[in-house]
Amino acid sequence: MNAPLRQTTVISTKGQVILPKAIRDKLRWEAGARLVVKETASGVLITRENPFPPTTLGDVVGRLRYDGPAKTIEAMHEGVVEAAAEDDARIMREYRKFRDRG
Repeated sequence: MNAPLRQTTVISTKGQVILPKAIRDKLRWEAGARLVVKETASGVLITRENPFPPTTLGDVVGRLRYDGPAKTIEAMHEGVVEAAAEDDARIMREYRKFRDRG
């Protein structure tokens, strides 16, 4: 893992801080990125804002309704295998189309 970058910046008279480009690039923070600034015991922590609200298991359980009979593990496994085979076939079709194009 690469060592964390450490650079110095200043606070402007308007209270603005410029994050060094090397750090913005490493973190993939582009102009307009929403950041969270949190006071900590040792200073300030700046993190990217999570674009999704916090969710709990109760928020998502039952979102996808299924009104048929219960599926067995074997039936679910078979469905996954079929879906993977279909996906592999689609990928191979796209690859051949790309390969034969040039």
